[in-house]
Amino acid sequence: MSKAKRLMELIVEVNRKRRFTVKELANEFGVSTRTILRDLQELSELGVPLYSEVGPHGGYRILQERLLPPIAFTEREAAAVFFAVQALRHYSCLPFETETSAVLNKFYNYMPEDVRVRIDQMRDRVDFITPVRQAQSPHLSVLLDAAIRQVVLLVDYTSKQQRRKREIQPIGIYTQGGLWYCLAYCFLRKSFRLFRCDRMDSAVPSDTPPLDLQQIHLGSREELIRLDGDSVYLYAELSKEGVEACEANPCPVPLLQVRNDGTGWLEGNVAKSDIPYYASYFIGLGKEATVRQPKELLATIRKMLSEMMARYADEELKMQE
Repeated sequence: MSKAKRLMELIVEVNRKRRFTVKELANEFGVSTRTILRDLQELSELGVPLYSEVGPHGGYRILQERLLPPIAFTEREAAAVFFAVQALRHYSCLPFETETSAVLNKFYNYMPEDVRVRIDQMRDRVDFITPVRQAQSPHLSVLLDAAIRQVVLLVDYTSKQQRRKREIQPIGIYTQGGLWYCLAYCFLRKSFRLFRCDRMDSAVPSDTPPLDLQQIHLGSREELIRLDGDSVYLYAELSKEGVEACEANPCPVPLLQVRNDGTGWLEGNVAKSDIPYYASYFIGLGKEATVRQPKELLATIRKMLSEMMARYADEELKMQE
């Protein structure tokens, strides 16, 4: 086995084992312990985070931040990964912001010169536009980690009404329209709620025992609303233009269905507390949407439109005076 091949297989093996001795590796690779020691030294110089442990039961172990084995990319594959990461640059906050920058630098700096020239030529001709928001969401990595590890967090949350401490168990985070949202179980409301991540001033682990929500994920949002019980059934017809508008600015919960002629409808369960949001959403769609159910949503739309008409009637009177 060539040295280069042995080093590559050695990276895979130490990542898999996490803890090992020089003698174990020497026996597996059929080389002397001196050769393995030299190989481990080279891996360490290449950045593999190895730690030596002394004593009768000592050996080597790899630190928590493991490295993946080398992966061969074609030129087009490398460019695709580069621009996939590049697409995130418009977001003011990311759950892995430092790592994103490091990935871009690694891909760019270690590419051959001709590939870098090709990427430079494409950089100003390919973009992924997302709304630029001034709102900061510094706790994204904490929320994501809590969702994965099933941890309850104590957050200092500012809603439209007030600011207060809330204990939540995150399900996941997602971004839409340039803002980040966290779907979580709220121990105060004893139900699932959606939180704006930029409204969280702090997020620290709580001593409250977590619920068993391992099987719940972001794809379960509509089912969670139904399970909460405090929900209503929504149905709205859409014109072709309405379908296009919903595709461009998707509604968070109801499912969009499209007919062969291009028209469609929105259908699904929504939380009663979100009715004001959906009222504003459908007012924005104008005549391209017709809400059929629920009656609470229809009443809220009529109320909002009446308030708007009254406001502009007052403005017209002022102009006539």
